Amino acid sequence: MQLELVAVTKDEDMNVIIGQTHFIKSVEDIYEAVVNAVPGVKFGLAFNEASGVCLVRCAGTDDHLIALARDNALAIGAGHIFILLLGNAYPINVLNAIKTVPEVCNIFAATANPLKVVVADDGTDRGILGVIDGEKPKGVESDGDAADRKALLRQFGYKF
Repeated sequence: MQLELVAVTKDEDMNVIIGQTHFIKSVEDIYEAVVNAVPGVKFGLAFNEASGVCLVRCAGTDDHLIALARDNALAIGAGHIFILLLGNAYPINVLNAIKTVPEVCNIFAATANPLKVVVADDGTDRGILGVIDGEKPKGVESDGDAADRKALLRQFGYKF
């Protein structure tokens, strides 16, 4: 078995969700979950089949984001995974809706950070072992850092 580290390619301001799902119906169900969660959302979605014709199935509302999702799904090359690139929304806006899709088994990452996917390849099949999301901790927050965090959440409207 070989391990490979695949960097996710995305624009700096994009958010990405990578997960595992188990059925071709996932493409349409994840699409519906996302558009129902955020009206007017711009996104690209790709799903890798794991048997049969083993195609990358794509959908979305933005051609650039669809192409990026497709290219990342091909680069990762693992079966039964999906990658969702968000253009004008955040994972917090769609994550719970995606988790309720019956075919979705697991979420590996939901982030705007640079992201790398750890892939195992046995010569025939490929699978995601995990992700590398973000930098190492540089310390522990102080009282001032905690106050800044709380103020930022209120500025964004996530807390009152």
